[in-house]
Amino acid sequence: MNQKRATLKDVAARAGVSLASVSYAVNGTGTLGDAMRAHILQVAEELGYRQNIAAKSVRTGKSSTLGLVIPDLANPFFPNLVQAVIQRARQHGYTVVVIDVEDDQDLERKAMQTLESHGVDGIIWFPIRDENTAVEGTGSVPMVVLDRVIPGFETVRADDLAAGELAAAHLLELGHRRFGIVSGPCSIRSMADRCKGARDRIAGAGEVIFHVETGYSRDLEPSVQQALEGQNVTAIITGGDMIAIGVMRHLQAIGKRVPEDVSVMGMDDIPWAQLSTPPLTTVEIPIEDMAIEAVDGVIRRMEADGERSRRVILDPGLVVRQSTARVPH
Repeated sequence: MNQKRATLKDVAARAGVSLASVSYAVNGTGTLGDAMRAHILQVAEELGYRQNIAAKSVRTGKSSTLGLVIPDLANPFFPNLVQAVIQRARQHGYTVVVIDVEDDQDLERKAMQTLESHGVDGIIWFPIRDENTAVEGTGSVPMVVLDRVIPGFETVRADDLAAGELAAAHLLELGHRRFGIVSGPCSIRSMADRCKGARDRIAGAGEVIFHVETGYSRDLEPSVQQALEGQNVTAIITGGDMIAIGVMRHLQAIGKRVPEDVSVMGMDDIPWAQLSTPPLTTVEIPIEDMAIEAVDGVIRRMEADGERSRRVILDPGLVVRQSTARVPH
């Protein structure tokens, strides 16, 4: 037989306190003293009391739930971001509902509508592109956007211009002057900024021999393979670590050594970067800081109606491993 679920009244009776005091203790509100709050929570734990979130939602109009919409969990960049968001939300007492939209904007629109219909208190959104697919789907749900630039939304992103500059500066210091760039789609602002930062830093000190685009994958477009096979460069800057891993694999397949013949530079610092062969030199995008700013930002917007939208830009950092070396003579 299932045991009867403990209620607030049960906790109050066992602890010898009022129902209001128990409510203050379990919700972290009110003006209870530390000793009394600890006593009540201890009794609640002994009785196995668990809050009824559905009932609390009806009572308060809040679900204690955040939505997180991401482009593609198959990309190793995103699991770390998801974990960081969940950990920060948990510190604030929130559960996170994660929706992977598989790089499909129709699914992205439906995700927004689904989260609103399920009554989430706020949404953290990493859009597929710099396009607002949420106009009709989110109503008044507080929202923070990650990485993309969409007018009207609070934004948390890395300084992608600085990321491109860091990558180029590192290779220039190693004596490289002939560069290739293999980027993701430059129709996305963050990717375009990475490439612009690299080009601006190289200008006057070196030359970009080729710039080709591919998907966020280690499977390279034919145009990229042709560029790698036909152009004489000593260093390649990529738009992401997965692209960099694909570039290294193809270079090795055609008999070029990394970094003895060609240095390869990544972006993001995903977990795979240090496990590649050779371990990948890259630019770290501060995922944990982005997650903290996004969660704190959406909760602040939930608590202060009409809060002014911020634009938070975080600094990247250089991570030197073994895929870059001094220019070969």
